[in-house]
Amino acid sequence: MKKLFFSSIILSLILQACSEPKAATEATTVPSLPVYTVNEADAHTIKEYPAAIRGITDIEIRPQVGGTLERVYVDEGAYVTKGQLLFKINERPFREQLNITIANVNAAKAALINTQLEIDKLTPLVQNKVVSDFQLKSAQAAHQVALSNLEQAKAMVENAKIDLGYSNVHAPVSGYIGRLPKRQGSLLSPTDVEALTTVSNVSQVYVYFSLGEIDFIQFKNQNLGTTLSDKVKNLAPVTLELADKSAYQEVGKIDAVNGQFDPNTGSIMLRATFPNPQGILRSGNTGKIQLKIKHDHAILVPQEATVEVQDKVFVYALDGANKVTKKQIQIVGRSGNNYLIGDELQSGDRIVHKGFDRLQDGMQIAPETKKVFAAKTN
Repeated sequence: MKKLFFSSIILSLILQACSEPKAATEATTVPSLPVYTVNEADAHTIKEYPAAIRGITDIEIRPQVGGTLERVYVDEGAYVTKGQLLFKINERPFREQLNITIANVNAAKAALINTQLEIDKLTPLVQNKVVSDFQLKSAQAAHQVALSNLEQAKAMVENAKIDLGYSNVHAPVSGYIGRLPKRQGSLLSPTDVEALTTVSNVSQVYVYFSLGEIDFIQFKNQNLGTTLSDKVKNLAPVTLELADKSAYQEVGKIDAVNGQFDPNTGSIMLRATFPNPQGILRSGNTGKIQLKIKHDHAILVPQEATVEVQDKVFVYALDGANKVTKKQIQIVGRSGNNYLIGDELQSGDRIVHKGFDRLQDGMQIAPETKKVFAAKTN
């Protein structure tokens, strides 16, 4: 009987020992996770638009006279200053033409003198009524013709000088030389389809980009000013991302908006001007204009509080009983390390911040410290 009594006690102790860890395990099945209360905040997002870069002046250099290209004084990519000699066209035909026109001027001067002599001879004879005044009037008319011929000859001289000057092709602005499709010995004509070269002034550059109709309306509405010109003056500086994803070190200013939308694309073109003191940018470069867009009373969530599944983004929202629900959100934009989202969450909603890898819909959690998430804005 004693044995049976002691056996019962031992068995009860064993059962008690086994039941205590089980109860402890059941008590720890509710995970404790950090939870944030989402709140409204003003934020900025960056929106990018493909852009084309041009120098403030991109001038095609074309021959003004025809002839043989005699000398090329520059190389492709060279920097030239305004007035620098670039090309030399064979000037001999133009110099000979100038000599001919000068000879024509001398002949016209001699003809003018002859007509004046005829007038001087006939004037006293008419006064003495030796000859009729018809001859004098004819002489005076011939004198006017000779005078006109002289002026025309002088004009031809100036024209010949201009053509001779065009045989030397100078840089109209300072800038960089483009491609040189014509070489020494090429036959040139003012009607050539292809230019001799281009000169690009890139001390500043124009960056052209387009906004769609909706983006343009938002662009106008978020900037101060009663007219579009006023709004453009009040615009904040813009940044440029280069083709290699690096940020251009200078900031630019939007200073022009096209007068109308392109009916084919439904977009309107804007122009931003950037300084280019080191000549890093050249005409023909591409990049992306980055516009900062302000969002008032936006709902933001940290990226680390989201889960991406098959190109969809989710958060774990809590109800009043601290049960989680996996909720899809729409990403409107990014502000720093935060997502700007649509109306899927409201101010005051709670979301799980970290440690939700094994969470499932309907699971209850124990919220840690309740903090209000105040997004850092750019």
